[in-house]
Amino acid sequence: MTASSADSSPVVSVLGAGSWGTALALHAAREGLETRLWTRSAEHCAEMRAQQRNGRYLKDASFPATLSVTDDLAEAIREATLVILAIPSHGMREAVRRVATALEELKAAGRATTPMYLIAAKGVEVDSLKTMADVLEDELPAEHHPRVAVLGGPSFAAEVAAGQPTAVVIASQERKVAETIQRLLSGEHLRVYVSDDVLGVELGGAFKNVIALAAGVCDGAGLGQNTRAALITRGLAEITRMSLALGAHPATLAGLAGLGDLVLTCTGGLSRNRRVGLALGQGRKLAEILQEMEMVAEGVKNTLSAQRLAAREGVEMPITAMMHAILYEDRSVQHAVAGLMQRDLKPERG
Repeated sequence: MTASSADSSPVVSVLGAGSWGTALALHAAREGLETRLWTRSAEHCAEMRAQQRNGRYLKDASFPATLSVTDDLAEAIREATLVILAIPSHGMREAVRRVATALEELKAAGRATTPMYLIAAKGVEVDSLKTMADVLEDELPAEHHPRVAVLGGPSFAAEVAAGQPTAVVIASQERKVAETIQRLLSGEHLRVYVSDDVLGVELGGAFKNVIALAAGVCDGAGLGQNTRAALITRGLAEITRMSLALGAHPATLAGLAGLGDLVLTCTGGLSRNRRVGLALGQGRKLAEILQEMEMVAEGVKNTLSAQRLAAREGVEMPITAMMHAILYEDRSVQHAVAGLMQRDLKPERG
């Protein structure tokens, strides 16, 4: 813990008031932790304060008394024990830069804080091909780097908010950091495991979104359950190939952050990525689909990241290539699927 939090009750700050950030804030507050939920929108902040709920994203979940809302970033992270970053991956760098500025402001005011950080976004930067942990190392002061952890596993926001039993994994290079966050967030409805494989947890969470898009495409095109099962299985194979090439541990991809998250996102009705895929499979255009969505489908940008990483590393990712062709090369679903099925024959392993 930080010096400022050692003699007081833990404070959890959640940055990002979308569905996932709100669900995590609700969970922390229900566990009796003082919890602050930050939104960059003053209007959204006022709405949530007035309604005592997040009417835009999780309207059925009332805020506990231990949950407050703010649009002041410095106030949100002041004396925080844990800062949860529930910002979409494409906006993470800008948000962390703002956090770094707020940290300087607090330090100048004699209210320095060195919290732990939990990354709750799943993605890889398109231009830099850096993970979110890499982004935090780029933007935060060096003394904060050992205090970074990442969150993975099968966890729909609506079900976490509703108190449905959920299991997740938290990874950090510093085991004490992972275990401290584990103790903070574990509760009756959330079981938290720990890992030291930061890269594996991040890559499993990012790349499964691409496979979920593909699963939705196949379901939307009416290709059947055989197709879906094959897609999930071979999707896990290509996620694992890429992750191992970059240095992840194979057991991570067979666990909650890999197989668990993949199965949920490819089959669950609450999956945003699968819903986008369904609409694509039914013949709708991507721009039209995204315009109607209120929430971010990370798989659309993650497809670009995965395709570029595959090219850089020389790793075969045929399902990712299929989704890239559909999303960015104007390939029809029928032609893309046919190309996938007609690839050269080969052994299952290797």
